[in-house]
Amino acid sequence: MLALARIQRQLSVNRLSSTLITTRNNTTSSSKIHAALHTSAAKMSNPSSILVSSPWLHHNLRKVKVLDCSWYLPFMSRNCKDEFSDAHIPGSHFFDIDEIKDMSKSDLPHMLPPPEFFGSSMDKLGISNDDHVVVYDTSGVGPACRVFWTFRAMGHNKVSVLNGGFPDWVAHKYETESGAMPSPITGIHDERKYTGHPAANLVCHYTDVVGNIEKLKASCGTEGKQIIDARPNGRFTGKEPEFRQGLSSGHMPHAINVPFTTVTEAPDPANPQVQKLKSPESLAKVFKGAGVDLSRPIIFTCGSGVTASVLYFAMLNAPGVSNNSNLTVYDGSWTEYALNPHSEIVKD
Repeated sequence: MLALARIQRQLSVNRLSSTLITTRNNTTSSSKIHAALHTSAAKMSNPSSILVSSPWLHHNLRKVKVLDCSWYLPFMSRNCKDEFSDAHIPGSHFFDIDEIKDMSKSDLPHMLPPPEFFGSSMDKLGISNDDHVVVYDTSGVGPACRVFWTFRAMGHNKVSVLNGGFPDWVAHKYETESGAMPSPITGIHDERKYTGHPAANLVCHYTDVVGNIEKLKASCGTEGKQIIDARPNGRFTGKEPEFRQGLSSGHMPHAINVPFTTVTEAPDPANPQVQKLKSPESLAKVFKGAGVDLSRPIIFTCGSGVTASVLYFAMLNAPGVSNNSNLTVYDGSWTEYALNPHSEIVKD
């Protein structure tokens, strides 16, 4: 099927090239033909406003603000700032998930920042409320989804995720930049201009989760919001430890496990490092196969709120979801839940 799709796409490009050459009586320069082909490909490969392709971004690079949102677990020993300095998409800035957060909650690593702090952070990155922001990471489709959700939670809906992230951009052989991160923007941005407008319906807190669990328990799982956990199965079942020392593994009562790695794939065997979001139909199959009812409200959770956002984003791209406003992310996720001694933890 992949080979057939490539052949069909090549035939389409060939027909476009032939039409351009014929209608212009061989007077069109090769550079103009290339530009027309590139424009057509960019338009064809933009499946939705929240998920954009590398050709689309390359064609619209000057019309959007781009953020590198790369992040890795501490034990992986990756320095994302250094990697950004080595190479990044031209004009992009670095969004530090470990810094743009609620600093008052030191035991919870990635809580949403207060609107005022988020606003001042966006001012320093040169982003306004009206900008279309494109977020990416070096994983493919990963931490960028957390930043996508963060923008949504701040009322900023003009935000998209680059499908395949930086690896896909490089695979297309598009230009990259190197060098240290740009200095914070000052001057006209000294007075805060970005204003966050929190969307409370997208955020779930500990008390909400506990109350919802009681509804699920009282109804044998038929009433209340479904709880979808993005952690690997071993941590979900309690058979493997959490990364955080002393934190119990296991899961919440009536939670459903959908590991975040199940919603992405490497569509090109020649580039296994390019992980992209699965097709809408495949996403629906993944969720339904795990026992998720797409018509019911959902709370997404994970270890600290990062990969829960991957499932949130994947669900937005899946067909059959009755109401996107019924999708929420548990901000504190498993770290907050398991740290509370009153929480009920299930181990399979």
